[in-house]
Amino acid sequence: MKPIIGITLGDYNGIGPEVILKSLASPRLLKWCTPVIYGSANVLDFYRQKFELKEWSIAVIQEASEAISGESFVINCWDDASTVVEPGKETKEAGKAAFDCLERAANDLDRGLISALVTAPINKHNIQSEDFKFPGHTEYLTDRFEAKSSLMMMVSDGFRMGVATGHIPLLEVSKALSADLLRTKITLFLKSLKEDFSIDKPRLAVLGLNPHAGESGLLGQEELEIIQPVVDEFRTKGNLVFGPYPADGFFGKAQFKEFDGVLGMYHDQGLIPFKYIAFDSGVNFTAGLPVIRTSPDHGTAYDIAGQNVADPGSFLQALFLALDLVKNRMNA
Repeated sequence: MKPIIGITLGDYNGIGPEVILKSLASPRLLKWCTPVIYGSANVLDFYRQKFELKEWSIAVIQEASEAISGESFVINCWDDASTVVEPGKETKEAGKAAFDCLERAANDLDRGLISALVTAPINKHNIQSEDFKFPGHTEYLTDRFEAKSSLMMMVSDGFRMGVATGHIPLLEVSKALSADLLRTKITLFLKSLKEDFSIDKPRLAVLGLNPHAGESGLLGQEELEIIQPVVDEFRTKGNLVFGPYPADGFFGKAQFKEFDGVLGMYHDQGLIPFKYIAFDSGVNFTAGLPVIRTSPDHGTAYDIAGQNVADPGSFLQALFLALDLVKNRMNA
């Protein structure tokens, strides 16, 4: 049986429904998987008619267990009879619906009814509620699946970028950085490179925190006191872990091509170069979870929502990566 890939609708006023529709428009994808969208048939039909996708069809089911090979399906996750779709507008209703879709999909993922989950973009503000008090998908799923830790990894072809600290203010990065945190993130990274990407002896580069990787302590002590000692620990155990590298020169000289993975110290240090290099094909993968979750590397993009101009490339790559990870974990 083909893998059943769950897809959450995300914020229905963003570009999530559009990139989902465009990604599933070709029946070729059905040769490799069975897509199940957690969302709303009415919302999808709104965008299907708006974009004149006449050839696109989808079947409504009540449970993921009803999905069969050769078709795409949708599970209605809220009472959508009175839902008003307003492309480009942030609304509380869209945030609540996005959470309902995510919660239903996570429950099915936990029950083994779907093989992997691909999440369309949410708005991190309007989804906040008593049930969702997290900076984003990564933190919610880490908590939901009771993982001790996880690693946000951006993936595109052979370029894999992780970050030690994720969605926290820049002011707090230095305080959050510790030897224990780095050990955890490097361990997760190496384990994922082996099990999820089938790399027997992965090479991992670790970036410094400060300009020029601290310039031997002149521009900061984190490299000398935290990062270098941890890198040395892994090296003495036979791991191919190198660094810390000055981030600007590392990307300026395209040194990332020499490694299987790169660990940055904070969000923008890793995601700015990654998105510059691979914005249209990049995928966000949450490593370290007992389940598989990927997503496109873009947000809701309210500014172009409903205009039929959103590029589905990143979402398609998220689907393909999810399929690869399912296969690799089965063979690990």
